[in-house]
Amino acid sequence: MKARRNRTAFILAFLSPAVLLYGLFVVWPLAQAFYLSLFRWRGVSAKKTFIGADNYIALTQDDAFHIALKNNMWLLFVGGSCLLVLGVLLAHGMQSNSRGVRFLRGLYLFPQVISLVVVAIIWQFLLNPSYGLASKGLEKVGIHGYGQPLATSSQALTAVGIAFVWYAVGFYVMLFSAGLKQIPEEIGEAAQLDGSAGWHRFWKVTWPLLWSVKRISTIYIVINVLNIFALVWVMTEGGPNRATETLLTLLYRTAFKESAFGYGTSVAVANFAIAMILAAILMFIYRRSPEERRA
Repeated sequence: MKARRNRTAFILAFLSPAVLLYGLFVVWPLAQAFYLSLFRWRGVSAKKTFIGADNYIALTQDDAFHIALKNNMWLLFVGGSCLLVLGVLLAHGMQSNSRGVRFLRGLYLFPQVISLVVVAIIWQFLLNPSYGLASKGLEKVGIHGYGQPLATSSQALTAVGIAFVWYAVGFYVMLFSAGLKQIPEEIGEAAQLDGSAGWHRFWKVTWPLLWSVKRISTIYIVINVLNIFALVWVMTEGGPNRATETLLTLLYRTAFKESAFGYGTSVAVANFAIAMILAAILMFIYRRSPEERRA
């Protein structure tokens, strides 16, 4: 009994600093955000008016919130699917350790080492109708009607999605590359002896063994998409006509541009709740690997 108490005290002594810091810098700010969302507050004075759940009721009736949520979901499902597909395909195609492959890995990871604001500015230049390389290139190959994607409501979100995928894909290539390297070589050799090759081998052998990497990747995608702000704000400021509005650009616009801090905080809380719900759903889906279910 004494040894168990000593072991428990030893564990608590090591965990307490991390728990204290987590509570101070994560739990406490979240609790404060939820508390402020229950008030009508302009954010520039100490005067706050308690209104209960009125901010959340207003959210359900706010067209701007519905548009922002729809745009976030579009980026999540379309952009997220592109990230998963490109990540696994590029990682699978770059399994050798040649000089060319190492160069390509560095090339894909390059956007990760520069500021997201710089990425947004780069894509602004690329998509500029007057001198942008992307816009001019589309015109030269005979594709017209895409000269001003960031100023066209029907094209702006797609342009932002392409920039987001370009920025983030290197991280997922790295994740899937690490996952592929963890697959024992004898499994591949056994599949080869059984006559499994090409797409069949990838789908039946490699893909199921990437279960844990897929779980991590999808959760990261949910977090990254729901936290997207700087890229969108620098490229479009949520325009034109809210075509690229996301939950965080709506939060910023509402709280800091319109001085409705209480309402803006309710958007932040809603964004957090959506992220937690989606993450919980993904954890439930990925709770057991196919091998464990068959056991």
